[in-house]
Amino acid sequence: MKFGLRLRGGLLATLIMFGAPVIAPVGAVFVSSSALAQTVQSISVQGNRRVEVETIRSYFKPGPGGHLDQGAIDDGLKALIETGLFQDVRINRGPGGQIIVSVVENPVIGRVAFEGNKKIKDEQLTTEVQSKARGTFSRAMVQSDTLRIAEIYRRSGRYDVRVTPEIIEQPNNRVDLIFTIEEGAKTGVKSIEFVGNNAFSSYRLRDVIKTRESNLLSFLASGDIYDPDRVEADRDLIRRFYLKHGFADVQVVAALTEYDPEKKGFNVTFKIEEGAQYRVGAVDFRSSIPNFDPSSMRGYSRVNVGSLYNVESVEKSVEEMQIEASRRGFAFAVVRPGGDRYFEAHTVSVVFNIDEGPRTYIERINLRGNTRTRDYVIRREFDISEGDAYNRALVDRAERRLKNLDYFKSVKIATEPGSSSDRVILVVDMEEKSTGDFSISGGYSTTDGALAEVSVSERNLLGRGLFAKAAVTYGQYARGYSLSFVEPYLLDYRVALGLDLYQRQQLSNSYISYGTKTLGFSPRLGFSLREDLSLQLRYSIYQQEITLPSYLANCNNNLGTSAFNPSPAFAASQIPPLDLSSTNGLGCYSDGEASLPVRKELANGKTLTSALGYTLTYNTLDNNKNPTDGLLIDFRQDFAGVGGDVSYLKTVADGKYYAPLVSDIVGIVRLQGGILTKINDDLRMLDHFQMGPNLVRGFAPNGIGPRDLNPFGTQDALGGTKYWGASLELQMPFWFLPKEVGLKGAVYADAGGLYDYKGPTSWTATNEVNVPGCIPSTVNPSSTGTCTGLVYDDSKVIRSSVGVGLIWQSPFGPLRFDYAVPLSKGKYDRTQEFRFGGGTTF
Repeated sequence: MKFGLRLRGGLLATLIMFGAPVIAPVGAVFVSSSALAQTVQSISVQGNRRVEVETIRSYFKPGPGGHLDQGAIDDGLKALIETGLFQDVRINRGPGGQIIVSVVENPVIGRVAFEGNKKIKDEQLTTEVQSKARGTFSRAMVQSDTLRIAEIYRRSGRYDVRVTPEIIEQPNNRVDLIFTIEEGAKTGVKSIEFVGNNAFSSYRLRDVIKTRESNLLSFLASGDIYDPDRVEADRDLIRRFYLKHGFADVQVVAALTEYDPEKKGFNVTFKIEEGAQYRVGAVDFRSSIPNFDPSSMRGYSRVNVGSLYNVESVEKSVEEMQIEASRRGFAFAVVRPGGDRYFEAHTVSVVFNIDEGPRTYIERINLRGNTRTRDYVIRREFDISEGDAYNRALVDRAERRLKNLDYFKSVKIATEPGSSSDRVILVVDMEEKSTGDFSISGGYSTTDGALAEVSVSERNLLGRGLFAKAAVTYGQYARGYSLSFVEPYLLDYRVALGLDLYQRQQLSNSYISYGTKTLGFSPRLGFSLREDLSLQLRYSIYQQEITLPSYLANCNNNLGTSAFNPSPAFAASQIPPLDLSSTNGLGCYSDGEASLPVRKELANGKTLTSALGYTLTYNTLDNNKNPTDGLLIDFRQDFAGVGGDVSYLKTVADGKYYAPLVSDIVGIVRLQGGILTKINDDLRMLDHFQMGPNLVRGFAPNGIGPRDLNPFGTQDALGGTKYWGASLELQMPFWFLPKEVGLKGAVYADAGGLYDYKGPTSWTATNEVNVPGCIPSTVNPSSTGTCTGLVYDDSKVIRSSVGVGLIWQSPFGPLRFDYAVPLSKGKYDRTQEFRFGGGTTF
């Protein structure tokens, strides 16, 4: 608090003339007219201990002639009080009109301590308060620190916090400052309501905002903690959501918050004025720049006539056009969107105006806040540098890229005036965050059983923007390890180089009789062709071998050998039929027998595969984790035969389309298919497609397609070289449950097929037709061909099913439960009506 009193003119002169006694308040100034002739050296200082006399005198600035007038004395008094060094400052008149400055110095803080704080550490509070050990004590500063501490706790959701400062006096004008804190319980958001929303339900809008309602699992997250900044940001998210869906006049009028003492939490209400929904009536392009054809920008527009007005599409169009204009040599071109609303027709005519902007250059790019991340990691996200023309679209793109790196809590790029009117300085303010992760994950599924994984990863290794991860997996049926490394800017180009080294072991289970061991290495290159289109090139080299219990491979069924080891079909054709379960030397199948292709892979030993491949991905999903709108298409091809022991061409396509329907119901259409083509060598069984619930739900893993018909063997799935699948699914929320529970239901129908096995069917091809015991027809349905030692089913049956599912976006990770009933199936297919899968990180 400042104290001061200024008396001027006749009143002061009259009081002095008549010698009227006056009691001087703190900071009052009473000097005679003779004092006006005093100099700084005439000022006498009393009461100071630490502050030097000359320092105090320096606050009094003399006027012309070196003399102090009344205004200079008043200004000096105020300046001394504002320093915060003194509890009291008085100015009095001494003998001969001498000015006497009496001060009482503020104490020195011996230590600053915090008591009662458990949720926020002393170190964090110390950096936030202004009162410091060995600093000057100020009651105003202590009051400010008290409010600051309370604000920190409120930001963490504790609105019942109580902060009490305690001052303990010590000798030699020193004090200890103790802040006693009663933290209180967290104050959550008990309800979120929306008023004025007609086009979208409250359930849908709760998915748009970041604030969440408190529930039983809120202790695992912090979205339910009331944060006024988050609520304010939610207003903008709601507005952007409406603008994306054609509501050009939308206004989020207010976000009202009210504390409910009974519930001990906040009720948040968003008031919305939606307005009408608009479609694009026309799109036009205009230019005021000579020799610039505006119609050439039409190919860079993402706004189409007849579509819903989408402000994000307009913004992306502006960015693409402005960047393209800069590439064509018009560095200062500015694209400004405009248009007219037609209220009766509910249409918007969009006009992109291309004008010459101010000729402004970038003088410098200043980086602030990157304590760990190297400067070049940040600067390479800019498509502009010092000396280039200032282009706002490129600056916005750089800011978006920096945010997407996920290295920083916040990123903000602002401009400051440069050394001249045509120069600007870009200032990049960042706040670093932790980029390392250590996780222990666990899960269970009906396919893989129990599974656990320990992984360590770093997204910004050594501050150089590198990604590295090491993971070890150990489960009931799957084990292995993997090492991954990614350099996102190979040779300073926007090309990502990835290296993967892995070892996997799949154990036999109820779905397959054999196990596999795979050791591989795969380098890859990733290119971003557009924001919605990416390309990955890869090379894979891996060694694979089959493991099989000895009792499943103790009879080779090689008809060309002298040993008589009959096949089941041959045994059944004899009169009387042979008893293969006996132990008289003829019973190869008395203890079971793996399928012929499996045993042949076992006999071949380790196989090396060397393949080149690529993946082209088109992605327009609105949310990669929980999509409700958009298209995702993957097209992959792998060519094996660049060295190695096998050769083939494998082509796979997978497309998913998400569309919002009515009442928060999301429709999903999925189409998939694949073809395996033989190049030179014979195809292995392991290279075939194996399908089950990943194609048609309601079937067991490896439960669809060609299968060994040996009734005394393991009847392994052989796989196929062609498959197709189609699925239609409706996902809907449980409206009677809080949004924060994360539960959704699903109903679906699947159809698909897997067929055309082209793997090994015999051990050898040497004159088998003349060998006794050869069976010429071994395929179901029967076909003409040479004799083989494998009898299998390869009927082209369409498999189909319908089912229901429960999807839970739980704090433990995504979980899904499915119950599907097959409607049509092959004679030898295996079904599995219930399926569960999920995992967690803790």
